[in-house]
Amino acid sequence: MSAASNYLENKLIDHSLGTTSFTAPSTVYVALFTSDPTDAGTGTEVSGGGYARQSATFAAASSGSASTDATVTFPTATGNFGTVTHVAIFDAVTTGNMLFHGAVTTSKTIETGDTFQISTGNLTISLD
Repeated sequence: MSAASNYLENKLIDHSLGTTSFTAPSTVYVALFTSDPTDAGTGTEVSGGGYARQSATFAAASSGSASTDATVTFPTATGNFGTVTHVAIFDAVTTGNMLFHGAVTTSKTIETGDTFQISTGNLTISLD
């Protein structure tokens, strides 16, 4: 995952050039999408069926990338989530601002009783 949202791009540019400061979020959350959220955050986030964004932690960046340092597990679906094609990182558990987004390696259909999990180290944010 290496696409930054328009929101984050503007905040980082302003911060780096001294226009305004940017305060890092204290917690970030992984969201699941059934369509590409794009840099503008316009995709379709999963909703219903027991879905909720999940907090994630990352190891310190090295060589331009950082990966999750713990497994991220979503609640067992109580209804169909649909086919998860993308994930995004947000600065809030609901609404908030999208920071990064990207496609999953393999799309996964989540039906009632299924659990979506991202193993430690399998979600990587990178900047070039």
